Amino acid sequence: MKITRLFQRTMFGIFLMFLFIGVSTSVVSIYSVDLHLTAEYEENSRDIAKTIADASVDIILNRDLSSLQSLIDQFVEIQGISYIYIVSDTDEYLAHTFVPGIPESILESDRRVGETVTRNLAGMGDFVEVSSYILAGHVGSVHIGMDVSHVTLAIQKAIGNQIYLIAIIFFVGIFASIWFVSFAAKPVNSLLDYAVALAKRDDKGDSDLSRERILERNDEVGHLARLYQYFFTVADPQKLNRDQAADESK
Repeated sequence: MKITRLFQRTMFGIFLMFLFIGVSTSVVSIYSVDLHLTAEYEENSRDIAKTIADASVDIILNRDLSSLQSLIDQFVEIQGISYIYIVSDTDEYLAHTFVPGIPESILESDRRVGETVTRNLAGMGDFVEVSSYILAGHVGSVHIGMDVSHVTLAIQKAIGNQIYLIAIIFFVGIFASIWFVSFAAKPVNSLLDYAVALAKRDDKGDSDLSRERILERNDEVGHLARLYQYFFTVADPQKLNRDQAADESK
């Protein structure tokens, strides 16, 4: 499919337009999904922390640490939850899910209950930690860590389908635009061939039917073809002289 140089810039502009739409849509989708899923994971983790905090009040007051450990072991099996630890109001670690022990970075850190904290634990990876007070902080606090890689993987899966759809629309749009532009390019090519034939005074050949079709068109191509015909035939001084000479010879 040949595209004239006149329409090559048009095709390039359409390509850039689709590229801009695809890239901008992808960026917005990635940002929106990332923001939404991250917020959803954090909110779910806070709800779990609140649930553990509400369920552990009596257990902590009764100093039943084995039951407290059993309680948090159930929740750490939830997808996305990597670790849980509970701290008393006196900064004593009552229960945790770390094996073999609590990392030094957590032991040495300042715990900001109620805030989202980003942690990097050596040999374990990156985590986002949320927390909740137990009995308004009078008993202690619950801290839950989410694996960032797990959240990232979930975001990639959610975004993947959207990116595939955008890519399909992009390529289909490019080929469709080439196909539609060819509708305009084909009559222009025919008009160019017609003008060249007129300029060469080529009255023979197998293009009479195509010439008639061009002259019968009721659009800009047809108007230009009839205008060319006028200039090359009716308004051609040489042809007028030839016609006059032919009339005089009769």
